[in-house]
Amino acid sequence: MQPRRPSYRPNYRAWLAFLFGIVAAGVIPAAIELTRKVPGAVLLDAVWAIPVAGVAAVLSLLFARGARGAIVRTLERTGGSLWIRLGRILAVAGICFTLSASIAVGLYELLLRLEH
Repeated sequence: MQPRRPSYRPNYRAWLAFLFGIVAAGVIPAAIELTRKVPGAVLLDAVWAIPVAGVAAVLSLLFARGARGAIVRTLERTGGSLWIRLGRILAVAGICFTLSASIAVGLYELLLRLEH
Protein backbone atom coordinates (compact mmCIF):
# COMPACT_ATOMS: atom_id res chain seq x y z
CA MET A 1 0.00 0.00 0.00
CA GLN A 2 1.34 3.41 -0.96
CA PRO A 3 1.56 6.20 1.59
CA ARG A 4 -1.14 8.78 1.22
CA ARG A 5 0.05 12.12 -0.09
CA PRO A 6 -1.43 15.22 1.47
CA SER A 7 -3.97 16.92 -0.75
CA TYR A 8 -3.13 20.48 -1.66
CA ARG A 9 -5.78 23.08 -2.21
CA PRO A 10 -5.21 26.02 -4.54
CA ASN A 11 -4.45 29.31 -2.85
CA TYR A 12 -6.34 31.88 -4.91
CA ARG A 13 -5.19 34.76 -2.73
CA ALA A 14 -1.59 33.99 -3.66
CA TRP A 15 -2.47 34.19 -7.35
CA LEU A 16 -4.32 37.47 -6.80
CA ALA A 17 -1.33 38.87 -4.91
CA PHE A 18 0.87 38.02 -7.87
CA LEU A 19 -1.55 39.47 -10.43
CA PHE A 20 -2.04 42.73 -8.52
CA GLY A 21 1.74 42.89 -8.08
CA ILE A 22 2.18 42.71 -11.84
CA VAL A 23 -0.35 45.51 -12.27
CA ALA A 24 1.36 47.61 -9.58
CA ALA A 25 4.80 47.24 -11.11
CA GLY A 26 3.72 47.52 -14.72
CA VAL A 27 1.06 50.20 -14.97
CA ILE A 28 3.35 53.25 -14.64
CA PRO A 29 5.94 52.11 -17.22
CA ALA A 30 3.08 51.09 -19.53
CA ALA A 31 1.43 54.48 -19.14
CA ILE A 32 4.70 56.27 -19.87
CA GLU A 33 5.23 54.16 -22.98
CA LEU A 34 1.63 54.79 -24.02
CA THR A 35 2.17 58.56 -23.88
CA ARG A 36 5.17 58.13 -26.18
CA LYS A 37 3.12 56.17 -28.75
CA VAL A 38 -0.09 58.22 -28.74
CA PRO A 39 0.19 61.37 -30.88
CA GLY A 40 -0.65 64.54 -28.98
CA ALA A 41 -0.14 62.99 -25.56
CA VAL A 42 2.42 64.45 -23.19
CA LEU A 43 4.24 62.75 -20.36
CA LEU A 44 2.03 64.40 -17.76
CA ASP A 45 -0.93 62.47 -19.17
CA ALA A 46 0.51 59.35 -17.49
CA VAL A 47 -0.32 60.76 -14.05
CA TRP A 48 -3.53 58.69 -13.92
CA ALA A 49 -1.36 55.58 -13.47
CA ILE A 50 0.04 56.70 -10.10
CA PRO A 51 -3.05 56.01 -7.96
CA VAL A 52 -3.78 52.82 -9.94
CA ALA A 53 -0.31 51.50 -9.13
CA GLY A 54 -0.63 52.50 -5.48
CA VAL A 55 -3.98 50.78 -5.01
CA ALA A 56 -2.80 47.66 -6.86
CA ALA A 57 0.31 47.47 -4.67
CA VAL A 58 -1.69 47.74 -1.46
CA LEU A 59 -4.15 45.09 -2.70
CA SER A 60 -1.25 42.82 -3.61
CA LEU A 61 0.21 43.11 -0.12
CA LEU A 62 -3.19 42.48 1.47
CA PHE A 63 -3.82 39.40 -0.67
CA ALA A 64 -0.31 38.14 0.15
CA ARG A 65 -1.06 38.52 3.83
CA GLY A 66 -4.32 36.64 3.47
CA ALA A 67 -2.65 33.90 1.45
CA ARG A 68 0.05 33.48 4.08
CA GLY A 69 -2.67 33.21 6.71
CA ALA A 70 -4.39 30.50 4.66
CA ILE A 71 -1.14 28.55 4.51
CA VAL A 72 -0.74 28.76 8.28
CA ARG A 73 -4.39 27.87 8.97
CA THR A 74 -4.25 24.75 6.78
CA LEU A 75 -0.94 23.61 8.28
CA GLU A 76 0.89 24.18 4.99
CA ARG A 77 -1.52 22.07 2.94
CA THR A 78 -2.23 25.05 0.74
CA GLY A 79 0.42 26.01 -1.77
CA GLY A 80 1.37 29.37 -3.18
CA SER A 81 4.46 30.42 -1.25
CA LEU A 82 6.32 31.27 -4.46
CA TRP A 83 3.42 33.36 -5.76
CA ILE A 84 3.22 35.20 -2.45
CA ARG A 85 6.92 36.02 -2.56
CA LEU A 86 6.71 37.23 -6.17
CA GLY A 87 3.59 39.27 -5.39
CA ARG A 88 5.31 40.99 -2.49
CA ILE A 89 8.40 41.78 -4.55
CA LEU A 90 6.30 43.22 -7.36
CA ALA A 91 4.16 45.17 -4.87
CA VAL A 92 7.23 46.76 -3.32
CA ALA A 93 8.50 47.64 -6.80
CA GLY A 94 5.09 49.17 -7.55
CA ILE A 95 5.24 51.23 -4.36
CA CYS A 96 8.72 52.44 -5.32
CA PHE A 97 7.49 53.41 -8.81
CA THR A 98 4.48 55.16 -7.28
CA LEU A 99 6.58 57.17 -4.85
CA SER A 100 9.18 58.16 -7.42
CA ALA A 101 6.52 59.18 -9.95
CA SER A 102 4.68 61.19 -7.29
CA ILE A 103 7.88 62.99 -6.32
CA ALA A 104 8.67 63.72 -9.97
CA VAL A 105 5.21 65.12 -10.69
CA GLY A 106 5.21 67.13 -7.46
CA LEU A 107 8.59 68.70 -8.21
CA TYR A 108 7.50 69.48 -11.76
CA GLU A 109 4.38 71.26 -10.50
CA LEU A 110 6.45 73.15 -7.91
CA LEU A 111 8.88 74.32 -10.57
CA LEU A 112 6.02 75.44 -12.79
CA ARG A 113 4.50 77.47 -9.96
CA LEU A 114 7.84 79.04 -9.03
CA GLU A 115 8.47 79.97 -12.66
CA HIS A 116 5.54 82.36 -12.79
